[in-house]
Amino acid sequence: MSATLDIRAPEEQTEGTRSQLLRWLKRVGELVEANEPLIELETDKVTVEVAAPASGVLAEILKQEQDEIAPGDLLGRIATDTARVATHATADAGEAAGSLAPAARTSGGAAATAAPARGTAAGPGRQLSPAVRRLLAEHGLAEDRVPATGPAGRITVEDVLRAAAAAGGRPPESPSSAIAAPAAAVGSAPGALRSHRVPHSAVRRRIAEHMTQSLLHTAPHVTTVFEADLGAVLKDRTRRREEFARRGAPLTLTAYFVTATVAAIRAVPEANSRWTDTALEIYDDTHIGIATAVEGTGLVVPVLHDAGALDLFAIARGLEDLVSRARAGKLTPADVRGGTFTISNHGVSGSLLAAPIIINQPQSAILGVGKLEQRPVAVEEGDEQKIVVRPRCYVTLTLDHRVMDGHQANRFMQAFVGTLADWSA
Repeated sequence: MSATLDIRAPEEQTEGTRSQLLRWLKRVGELVEANEPLIELETDKVTVEVAAPASGVLAEILKQEQDEIAPGDLLGRIATDTARVATHATADAGEAAGSLAPAARTSGGAAATAAPARGTAAGPGRQLSPAVRRLLAEHGLAEDRVPATGPAGRITVEDVLRAAAAAGGRPPESPSSAIAAPAAAVGSAPGALRSHRVPHSAVRRRIAEHMTQSLLHTAPHVTTVFEADLGAVLKDRTRRREEFARRGAPLTLTAYFVTATVAAIRAVPEANSRWTDTALEIYDDTHIGIATAVEGTGLVVPVLHDAGALDLFAIARGLEDLVSRARAGKLTPADVRGGTFTISNHGVSGSLLAAPIIINQPQSAILGVGKLEQRPVAVEEGDEQKIVVRPRCYVTLTLDHRVMDGHQANRFMQAFVGTLADWSA
């Protein structure tokens, strides 16, 4: 009787997160190696690789591409019996030498044909998986131009994505978002509209559901707007930026916003909470989510954990790590888990003001930061008023009105903008 091993979806997912099976990286009948990437799952937050739990032959696929996946779901099975693996290894070797092998029945009853060669070697030991071959073709890359970091000199999916980014390309979208029907005329009258359809990716669908649920069915949203003066922050950043860079952390304005947010939460702890039917659960730890736009994927929110215990340098270093891995598709489920408050620095893309920014449930508030501009401001000097130009930006706090009233939101914002205006190292 054939020995098989179950392949299951990871259990350690964020509460409430759903997954979709994005793609299988092997076909039934192909050899797999222990810890080799076998499946890609896409959630509303990250793309996760599921590794093969053992070496053997992929004997059965139980969940198909685009199927909804729950934690722990059975996805497929690997045949691990020695005789079956040896049979397929022989078939692979025969095909690599140009021979043709007839279809065969596996001992477990699953139909399989001799697997096609798993890849062509770009050098000694460099084999290309089906996923790598597909990505190389999509990006127009030659395999000998891609530095390999995998075991035995193998090119990995991440290697191809890095090479594509270095060549000025962009990571491919998921199959569900990349397949678009050709443009077709709607009607035949002159001037009729032409259109084409792009199916929603799993990420885009989850974002839409999450935002709609938050705004229309969960929390009454209210937004308060303040203006922040960043003159002191910019002076401090100019003074310390080179030092931070030498130590390996670019000093961004977002690092200052996180620090000011921690100060504001200390002034108004209710902002760092979640509403339940019986009580307001106020978190003792401060885990700040940073909304990050990822080209071809959508919005992800990696979390800077224990931000209240970090100094400015540690915050800057943590932000660089999270944001760079988010844009490279390297986030893990742990990176997007456990946020208690979120910052959306939408000003980096030119937005002056966004309201309301939808609350990231089950949190109680989200801070929005607009574009930094030089603006004329009236100031008092003694008995006189003068117009001066100051670096300022609009900041918003969108809150769950069940949790906080206006005076609490305003006190939070006063602490936030006050920390920035009076910044001292």
